[in-house]
Amino acid sequence: MSGGNAIRGTRVGAGPMGESERGETAPRARIPYFCANGHETRPSFAAEAEIPEFWDCPRCGLPAGREQTSPPAAPRNEPYKTHLAYVKERRSDEDGAAILEEALARLRASREL
Repeated sequence: MSGGNAIRGTRVGAGPMGESERGETAPRARIPYFCANGHETRPSFAAEAEIPEFWDCPRCGLPAGREQTSPPAAPRNEPYKTHLAYVKERRSDEDGAAILEEALARLRASREL
C-alpha cells in the first residue's frame, strides 16, 4: 500500500538547480601538473587566480610541476638521528678522547680519597 504523498522525502528547494538559479560560474582554467611517478593531475583554477608552480599529486603525494619532461624530485627524508650522531657532528674523535680522559682522571681522583 503506497502513501498518499508523492513527493515524500524531499524538502522545499531541493529540486535541480541550474545556472539560472545559482548565477553564472566564474571562468576557470584546468592546469596540468606532472609528478615524478608519471601521474598527471588537472586541478581547476579561477581564470584570474595566480597559478601555483607546484601542486601535490593526489595519487602518490609527491610534488608535481607544470613541466612533463622535468617533474620536481621527491623530497629527501632525513633518517632519524640518535643523540650520539648529533654529538659526533659537533666533536671530533680527538675531542672525544680528551673529554674521556678528563672524566676518567676525575673518577680516579675521587676514588683515591
